[in-house]
Amino acid sequence: MTTVALYHLKGGVGKTTTAVNLACLAAGDGDRTLLWDLDPQGAAGFYLGRTAGTGKSRSLVRGKIKVSAVAQETSFPGLDVLPSRFSYRKLDLRLADQPKARGTVGRMLRPLSKTYRWVFLDCPPGASLLAENVFRAADVILVPLIPTPLSIRSFEEISVFFSRKGLDRFRLIPFFSMVEKRKRVHRETMEVFSAREANLCLSVVPSMSDIERMGVTRRPVAYFRPRSAAGRSYRALWNELKEKLPAIEEKD
Repeated sequence: MTTVALYHLKGGVGKTTTAVNLACLAAGDGDRTLLWDLDPQGAAGFYLGRTAGTGKSRSLVRGKIKVSAVAQETSFPGLDVLPSRFSYRKLDLRLADQPKARGTVGRMLRPLSKTYRWVFLDCPPGASLLAENVFRAADVILVPLIPTPLSIRSFEEISVFFSRKGLDRFRLIPFFSMVEKRKRVHRETMEVFSAREANLCLSVVPSMSDIERMGVTRRPVAYFRPRSAAGRSYRALWNELKEKLPAIEEKD
């Protein structure tokens, strides 16, 4: 089982749309896949037509309810989703009550290896105990970056946090999201960052109406419009990520 987290310090950078599309592609390749929506906003579950999450956050964290027991089938073959609940806003408090709190999410995920080949975590923004749990549990942390100086600065802050906590920065995989190449600042930021960041995925996700309309259609563009520019961009990102994984797993 490989766990892929979508994370950033701020919202509105394409975390959820990427998590949904990559999870659909993983399942479409024939691998049993779970998408766990950890964000109290519940957007990932909404995109997949599942908004009624079950299982209280306290019961999940304490192990009284297993993640696999509350995962729901979606209309996409091979893809299950664990929708968020509004009570997830208290996840940090629930985690803090646990012994060895920073490893709680990892312990919750471990039994899923019997069922799933891929697990995707759609994470809420911000630096928190939940974020540190995800950093320790995930095999890869995909970080979407809008190509602006402030977004790059946020990535540098995440990198510093990894160093301070003794975490392996090699598992941080940035990629550019919501790209508008007609904008000079986007082009210049991508050029400078690409020259210095060896872990960067070269595949970019453009800013496109097809992606924005997922909130209306509730259909992943990579699944329903795979030949569109947006669909091809997610497929390219997914293929590139899979190519990077053996080196990451070998380093671990």
